[in-house]
Parts: sequence; structure tokens; C-alpha cells
Amino acid sequence: MEAGKKRLATLVGCNYAHTRHELNGCINDVHAMRDVLVSRFSFAPDDVVLLTDAPGSAVLPTGANIRGALAAMIDRAEPGDVLFFHYSGHGTLIPPVRPHHGWHKPDEAIVPCDFNLITDVDFRQLVDRVPRGASFTMVSDSCHSGGLIDKEKEQIGPSTVATGSSAAVRKARAMPFESVLSHLASLSGINSLHVGDHLVELFGAEASARFSTGGKHPMPDPLGHDDGILLSGCQANETSADMSPFEAGGKAYGAFTNAVQVVLFEKEGAVSNKELVMGVRKVLRHQGLSQHPCLYCSDENAAAPFLWPPPHHQQPRACM
Repeated sequence: MEAGKKRLATLVGCNYAHTRHELNGCINDVHAMRDVLVSRFSFAPDDVVLLTDAPGSAVLPTGANIRGALAAMIDRAEPGDVLFFHYSGHGTLIPPVRPHHGWHKPDEAIVPCDFNLITDVDFRQLVDRVPRGASFTMVSDSCHSGGLIDKEKEQIGPSTVATGSSAAVRKARAMPFESVLSHLASLSGINSLHVGDHLVELFGAEASARFSTGGKHPMPDPLGHDDGILLSGCQANETSADMSPFEAGGKAYGAFTNAVQVVLFEKEGAVSNKELVMGVRKVLRHQGLSQHPCLYCSDENAAAPFLWPPPHHQQPRACM
């Protein structure tokens, strides 16, 4: 492939099978998204890395493995490349238990299969490494996903519009912070209410940068040119739905992931990031779901086509 024209993707799906936090549609999400990337957006299959916790997976979506896959993707990047990260799984909010260290707001985080949290600060640091002229698009179908790239500009933000109920069984892709803390404490043996103490004890240098600085809020340098793009499944204070259709043989799926596919299926040609998120909000509202997807990126990237699609493409299939 021509230098500077690579299209690279890392897709992560965590179902947490046989645990009390089990979800049903996350692995289905990433397989469906892989098909969309290959068929519509000209990603080479070999350049799409899948990490799932399906039985027999060679590489599990642990915190270290997800960070490693993203770092490897960014290391390959050159100006003009398109980088994509999709996450389907649990999200959580970490309360500011040490405000005297300059940490005043809850942190958004995703929950890998080993509970080694990846926070908004980690994603900020990854985006800051993307070469100028390349793009990094993140789609997170998880709860509390609004703001998952720290300091990214909000383009489509919170909404207070209430909606009705859905015609399918749904479960929130949210893991309460108390559950995260309790699980980590049972493994670390430490008597502490600060999740960072447990993460550093268990994972050492592989723990989030949010916690590996001795609890002090890591203050990134002021943003320069920023090509990070976050499409979140919901607001930071909301949950995202894991759907299990009533129909026999129907596949479970993430409501947000499926709505993205529906909008792409219905619209021909390029779709801007802003148009995509507004279209997804309309689909979810029509389905009676109360989550409000958001968009975080620069003004320029809000109007830019989602994944910079080539002029000729096939339409993806969407779950209905």
C-alpha cells in the first residue's frame, strides 16, 4: 500500500462471559464493524485487528493488550493515514476521590476484560502521538463514553430530551464504580478506597497514566493540532444499551453500533462525522432509546467525512 495511505483499525469487544457483568452483543458489534470497514471503507482485512474475549481467543482484550494494539497502530501511522478504534463493552465513571491533587471531575474509562481501566487521559495521550495529517477516529459503544478523549472539543453534547421504551430486551453497558473497586480490591488485598492504588499494585507500569503518577493529575501539554475524533454511544452521565432481540435466532448487538450501520446503509456517498452522529440520534430516538450519542473533535473534523471514505464503495449491511 502507498505510504501515507494506510487504513488501520483496532476493534475490541468484551462480553465478560460467565460473570455477573456479562453482556451479549459486544463481540457481534466488532465483527459487524469489521465487515463495514472492509466493504465500504476499503480497509484491508489484514489491517483490522480484533481483540475479543470470545472462548479460545488467542489475544484477550486486557488493558495492556488494548493499549499495545493501539500503540502499535499509531507507530505505523504516517501523514494521510486513517486510524480507527472501536470499543464495545462496559464503561465506568471514576469519582474524584483525591481532589487535593488537582483532580476535580469524574473520569470516563472503559473496562477491559481484566479490569485494568483505560481512562480519558490514556486516550488523550494516544491521540497526541498521532502524526499530523493522520486521523484517529474512536467509536465507543459503552456507558459514560462522552468525553473519553480528555480535552477534546465538544461538537454535539448533552441533551435532556426524554424518550420512551424499546421493543427489545436491553441491558446497560455500565459497570458501577463500586463493582470495579470491589473486584480490584479482592485481587490486590489493599485496604484503599482509591482505585488507582489497586490498579498500580496489580498492573504496575501497565496501569493507566491517570494513576501511575502517584495519584497526581497528569497535566498534558496544551493542545496543538488535534485530529482526534470521538463518537460516543451516549453522554458521560448516561448508559448505552446492549440489545437482545425477541425474535428467535436474532443476534444481540449494541444499539449505538447498529444505529451507525443503519445510517451508513441509508446514506450514499460521504457522511460527515456530525451528520453521522445526528443521524444516529434520530435512529435511536425512533427506536425509543434514551441515550444521546455525542461528537468530540475539532471544528474541521466535525465537517469532515467519517473515515474519509473513497469515492466508490459498497453499502454495508445493518442489523434490523
